[in-house]
Amino acid sequence: MTLHAGLAGGVRLNSMKCIPVLAFILGALPVFAGEFVVLSSGLKMHADRHEQEGTQIRLFHNGGVIEVPATLVAGFEQEEIVAVAPAPPIAEVPEAKIPAPQSPKEMLREAALRSGLPPEFVQSVALVESGMRSDAISPKGAIGVMQLMPGTAKIMGADPHDTVQNIDAGTRLLRELLVKYNGDVVKALAAYNAGEGAVDRYQGVPPYNETRWYVKKVIDAYQKAGGQ
Repeated sequence: MTLHAGLAGGVRLNSMKCIPVLAFILGALPVFAGEFVVLSSGLKMHADRHEQEGTQIRLFHNGGVIEVPATLVAGFEQEEIVAVAPAPPIAEVPEAKIPAPQSPKEMLREAALRSGLPPEFVQSVALVESGMRSDAISPKGAIGVMQLMPGTAKIMGADPHDTVQNIDAGTRLLRELLVKYNGDVVKALAAYNAGEGAVDRYQGVPPYNETRWYVKKVIDAYQKAGGQ
C-alpha cells in the first residue's frame, strides 16, 4: 500500500519506498485458527472470526470487537493451521523458576501480536513516543511507554501507569485507527499524535510541524528496524 501525505521541508511519505507496513501478515499461529481480513486498501489484518449485519462487518480479535463498513472489506483469507508436534513425556518436574520481568520491548512485541500488527511497527511508535520508557511524562501530561493521555486511557479501559495496560491500550488504539482510516498508516499515526478530530478536519495530516515530524520519525524508525 502506498503511504501518502506531505511532510515539512518538502518530504513526501509516498516517495519513501513505502512501507508495505501493511502487509500485516503475521505468519501462521500454532494454536488458534482464524482468518485474515483483506481491506480494500490492500491491508491484511488478523481476526479470529467475523460477522456481517447489513452494511457493517464485526471483526472479533482477542476478545475485542471492531466494526467496519462492508464496503471497506475486499474479502477474507482463511488462516492456515500449523500442526504442533506433541511434547515428549517429561521424566522429571523441573524446579519452578520465577520468570524475569519482561522488558517494555518484549511487552510491545506481545501486544502487537495480540492485535495482529507487526511488532517492529508498534515498537517504532513507542520509541518515538517515549523512548520505550514507562516513566516518561510529556509536557501535555501523556503517560508512559506509548504516551497515553489520561482521558484516552480511560476510554480504552486501562491504567496508564501500569506498563502492561498502557502498552496494550496503545496498541489496540493503533489497530482501531488503522481500521478507521482503511489501512492508511500516515493518517493513523497522525491521529495517534494529534487526535482523530484534527485528521478528520484536515482530511489528512494536520498542518502541525510536530505531527508531521512525528509521522516521519515513526516511519524512519520502522524502516531502520527492518520493516518493509
